Amino acid sequence: MARPVLRTPICDLLEIEYPIVLAGMGGVSTADLVAAVSEAGGLGIVGAAGMGPDEIEAQVSRIRSLTDKPFGVDILLPTGVAAPRSPDGAERPAGDRPPPRRPFDLLPPEYQAFVRKAKAEFGLADPPAEGQARRRIGPDFTKQQVETILELRVPVFASGLGNPAPYVESFHAYGAKVIGLVGNVKAARKVAEGGADVVVAQGHEAGGHTGRIGTLALVPQVVDAVSPTPVLAAGGVGDGRGIAAALALGAQGAWMGTAFLVSREASWPQLLKERILAANEEGTRVTRLYSGKTMRNITNPLIELWEAEGLPALPMGLQGIVAGEIATAARAAGRLELLMNPAGQVAGMLHESRPATEILGGLVADAARVLSELPRRVHIAVEV
Repeated sequence: MARPVLRTPICDLLEIEYPIVLAGMGGVSTADLVAAVSEAGGLGIVGAAGMGPDEIEAQVSRIRSLTDKPFGVDILLPTGVAAPRSPDGAERPAGDRPPPRRPFDLLPPEYQAFVRKAKAEFGLADPPAEGQARRRIGPDFTKQQVETILELRVPVFASGLGNPAPYVESFHAYGAKVIGLVGNVKAARKVAEGGADVVVAQGHEAGGHTGRIGTLALVPQVVDAVSPTPVLAAGGVGDGRGIAAALALGAQGAWMGTAFLVSREASWPQLLKERILAANEEGTRVTRLYSGKTMRNITNPLIELWEAEGLPALPMGLQGIVAGEIATAARAAGRLELLMNPAGQVAGMLHESRPATEILGGLVADAARVLSELPRRVHIAVEV
């Protein structure tokens, strides 16, 4: 049987067969999934936000052992981590606080109290100090990540958060392409003006870090704002109909995460995949609990407890300590349902776990079918 044809100009730009890009999802989009998507004709992207240089190098090496097709690496570009603040909101002078013994000591008292309350609520024990996670996101860590990606000459660099403009020239120097993800028109213009080759317009429906504007409204406005820079649509795209809709909105393809979260190759616990498969269209909630920024997750009791508490989220690095302290204890206790479980509103469309190659093939065939049937299904009368 002949392979379906689904091609837009972005395929030539990224040197791929189909205009479908795997979202760089941290902890999920790792080498085997990335290679499977790229080998099947899409563009696989590693979610490397929390990976140090050695981890990134290992991932890239593994991908290159599995495929010779293009792939990318996605990181977050934070503006820095704010200093801890006192309960009244004033920044504490360095001399007024002792050196922290562990990340937990950086948290203001009310956030330490929330961590203790959550552990008590869910019966979680304090893990040994040496087993506790260390948050590494920050300017120095990002610099090391970027330098590593450059040294490895990765074909595509993507920024899931932040403007990649400072790094565009370095990546273009060896022919790499740069992708920037945005949630509004203002950010889209900045990313395009900064030299990014592709802008991803991600709507509110998306899983993980997400903005306030729906995909249907956002995509055409971004397309108009950044033309001729090509745009990929993200958020609410879960099948071939969604891809066809993205093309109708002016996008040249789709950036897809949730559809691949339940793939066999997605590298995270089976329970979290099953929670996505069991969810309906109302099974997600946007929260700042896990990172300090708005993130859509499959809802869980920990999210409900955090939202009921009414605490404002801390800056990204510090809020990660709040969630990380609880997550470490939850893993130790086998309470995986309390962990971060990003997923979009298309979760209600997903009903089984399949190999990534099968998922991508189905998306392409479905989109091609929908587009080919449109002339027969839609009757247009034109008066001259």
